[in-house]
Amino acid sequence: MARRLLAYVRPYLALVAGAIACLVAVGLIQLAGPLLSRYVIDTALPARDGGAVLRVALLFAVAMVVDFACDFGQTVLTSRLGQSVMRDLRQQLFRHLQQLPIRFFDRQPVGRLVTRVTSDVESLNELFTSGVVAGVGDLFTLCAIAVAMWIVDWRLALAAFAVIPLVALVSGVFQRRIRPTYRDIRQRVARLNAFLNERLGGMRVVQLFGQEARERERFETRNMGHLDAQLRSITIYALYFPVIEFLTTLALASLLVSGASRVTAGTLTVGTVAAFLQLVRRFFQPLQDLSEKFNILQAAFAAAERIFGLLDTPLDGSASALPVRTERPAPRRGVTVTFDDVWFHYGEAPASGEPRWALQQASFTVRPGETLALVGHTGAGKTTIASLLLRFYEPQRGRILVDGVDIRSMPVDALRARIGTVQQELFFFAGDVGENIRLGQPIDDAAVRAAAAHVGADVVLDRLPDGLRHQLGERGATISVGERQLLAFARAFAADPALLLLDEATSAVDSAREADVQRALATVMSGRTTIAIAHRLSTIVAADQILVLHHGQIVERGRHAELLSHGGLYARLFRLQLGPVVDRPTGGTAALTAVPA
Repeated sequence: MARRLLAYVRPYLALVAGAIACLVAVGLIQLAGPLLSRYVIDTALPARDGGAVLRVALLFAVAMVVDFACDFGQTVLTSRLGQSVMRDLRQQLFRHLQQLPIRFFDRQPVGRLVTRVTSDVESLNELFTSGVVAGVGDLFTLCAIAVAMWIVDWRLALAAFAVIPLVALVSGVFQRRIRPTYRDIRQRVARLNAFLNERLGGMRVVQLFGQEARERERFETRNMGHLDAQLRSITIYALYFPVIEFLTTLALASLLVSGASRVTAGTLTVGTVAAFLQLVRRFFQPLQDLSEKFNILQAAFAAAERIFGLLDTPLDGSASALPVRTERPAPRRGVTVTFDDVWFHYGEAPASGEPRWALQQASFTVRPGETLALVGHTGAGKTTIASLLLRFYEPQRGRILVDGVDIRSMPVDALRARIGTVQQELFFFAGDVGENIRLGQPIDDAAVRAAAAHVGADVVLDRLPDGLRHQLGERGATISVGERQLLAFARAFAADPALLLLDEATSAVDSAREADVQRALATVMSGRTTIAIAHRLSTIVAADQILVLHHGQIVERGRHAELLSHGGLYARLFRLQLGPVVDRPTGGTAALTAVPA
């Protein structure tokens, strides 16, 4: 994991080198104070040399100025390093999330994914700004001070180093206790964010059913769990540093006891003892800092485990390189779509027995200029067919062909660029209307307005104060559902698709507007391939082929009149919606008329 984290530092080695150079300078300056103090006490003061004392003071002031400059440089460089690494990591995470299959998002709460990209990445910032590079500086300072102590007096150095095994023991215990605690904190933060995201998104439902008190209690339970995890880490942290401070004091006491008898015997100067007292304090300060760096490291590793777990989520080979559209594709006129004995189930297959198939033995073909309608009860498999065609999921058996080519061999972006989709669940991004219609397509405002006019959405643009520049709220909350659906039609048609995929596309449009939309649809569908999922059967009576699905199987197929004459499931569904149907001859052709029951 450390190797993977350090790989993100490689592009910024110049920043690392500059920061380490500053830290090395700071480590060397740490020696100036004790050595200058020793010179003043042992040499300048006994000789009553005021000039020497003044020179030492000036030299010490210069050292402090250099120390300030190096500290400033180190802080700026490491902060820039940390922010740059975070930017790269967030970019990689977001790119990876965009390429993950839809089934991944079916299982993962949005709040947890947001935590990975924000909070977990932020935890790594401190690792790079205050952890890795600063830790290298602390190690150098330790070595420099240890060498200086050994050179000045090796016996006093041994007395000071006697407590180091105890420091190592305490640090080992701290390591074993703190890392599981930090892992628990990251998990609880993710759960808290997931809960909060879901409840804020569903606030209408919470308030509508009077669940405020219940949800407040559930949030309090998760919030208290997060607090308890934080307090456990603080308790361990609060115990560790006093122990290190105690060991530092113990080292000073050992130094005084060892040096007192030698000073009395005249084999050790007072200046040397004074210098050692300062060196020991400076020696244990980096040790404490390293312990804090280790604390940062544990928190960062807990976050890194979750980040790399997300980055290691396989793409299942369905995601191609993210496309960058620089020009609008030429207009297309229809494709041939074939489902050849397609079987599909959601989730993992059971260890024994047959899985619960959402789609079984699905076979059909729809050609350019034709309209295929999918009808059936809720859960019959209609939306599953659309999802498989868009490669949100891959079938377990069979194959899906577009113009004779298996879509599994096609780049996902190339496949979806051929399809214009209007979904039942409409989603709009916060931003202006024009950008929500074009969605990155290289088309100008005139083309956007033409697409809107084609489906009758121009009345929506005329009503909005700023037209195409009108700013939508989150999920398009500032306009009505019907207006959103009209804009969704404009979005689909603006791309000039070869295949139209309509999932109950007029469900939120009023009856008067539906007639206009149906006329616009007839124009746009001309020459294109259309697959329409319908719950209101009155909208698909003119379809070239109707497939009736029941429990994942195609149980009936044909045109509207044929299916009614058979008296099967389609006829029953039609009667449930529109009442009994009778044939009335009109001009030699059979016209279908709904009669109230």
